[in-house]
Amino acid sequence: MSFTGEENHDITLNEAAELTANYRNEHPSSILGEYFSKKAIMDILEQSNCVGIRIYFGEDKAHVPHFVITGVDSDENDLYTGLLAEKGWKCPPHCGGINPLNS
Repeated sequence: MSFTGEENHDITLNEAAELTANYRNEHPSSILGEYFSKKAIMDILEQSNCVGIRIYFGEDKAHVPHFVITGVDSDENDLYTGLLAEKGWKCPPHCGGINPLNS
């Protein structure tokens, strides 16, 4: 299979809310997500041959979860020698208002 960058990843709000609720119920003291700026995502996406992103789950030495973001090419390969993102702003505390995805 080859990636085109046009793959559909849409789900409904109800589906998304169910997924995030399941996670919160299984991991009540974990982070809910991380914020990444538009610039960080666009910088990764604008790399040569990049058609999308892949998000890896990571964990630091204190066992705090992190997301690591890399670009991906059409052959499904990570562009790991290019730009990478981590250092997201954790939710909580940076969750914004209560909504179906975070409460």
